Amino acid sequence: MSGILEGKRILVTGVLMESSIAFHVAKLAQEQGAEIILTAFPRPTLTERIAKKLPKPAKVIELDVTNEEHLARLADVVGEELGGLDGLVHSIGFAPQDALGGNFLNTPFESVATAMHVSAFSLKSLTMACLPLMQNGGSVVGLTFDAQYAWPQYDWMGPAKAALEATNRYMARDLGKQNIRCNLISAGPIGSMAAKSIPGFSELASVWDSRSPLEWDLKDPEPAGRGVVALLSDWFPKTTGEIIHVDGGLHAIGA
Repeated sequence: MSGILEGKRILVTGVLMESSIAFHVAKLAQEQGAEIILTAFPRPTLTERIAKKLPKPAKVIELDVTNEEHLARLADVVGEELGGLDGLVHSIGFAPQDALGGNFLNTPFESVATAMHVSAFSLKSLTMACLPLMQNGGSVVGLTFDAQYAWPQYDWMGPAKAALEATNRYMARDLGKQNIRCNLISAGPIGSMAAKSIPGFSELASVWDSRSPLEWDLKDPEPAGRGVVALLSDWFPKTTGEIIHVDGGLHAIGA
């Protein structure tokens, strides 16, 4: 029986550690029949090392999503490797330390601008860089952390994720005519490298211990990875502009 991504060509960003959601997306995508290519920044050698743990070899290319030169050459590099793309995964987020950890009211705009550029605007810039490769339509899937709420310690990454979610809706509006679907997975907290960069992350994550209807495991990124792979597949042919929660159901519980 063939996999749900059989014959698809997928670009995956954000593979930094084996514990990252993006690594499990790449692994599951290969297991489901996709050819993948990985992007990495600022240390492609780290991603190359982690990529060796995937079921099949995967090329790693350097990509800083805030660098116009990197974006301008992306389609040529990926096209040479895969010929085209059927999907891409945006798993990119960053905020300077002074934009996190309870410093919300004192964060300078320069740090906020960096968080917005890397974490939200990059969804648009990455997609537009890849657009020439998606002549037959495709699926864009990003990762968010529910921006409906103000979370402990999360500070300016919250507004950055809210901007990401709004960007996803506008992209769905404008790219639908090209048969490109744009959706997000809103994942629960995972003990990834990104999480470890958030001061007081354990306080944020502890919310799931008492409120999540389904037991949540901080060490298991696979459920979120499965959600991404499902949205990359043809099993959601008319779903776009959507945010699918893979968070144990916590988003539905008030207290």
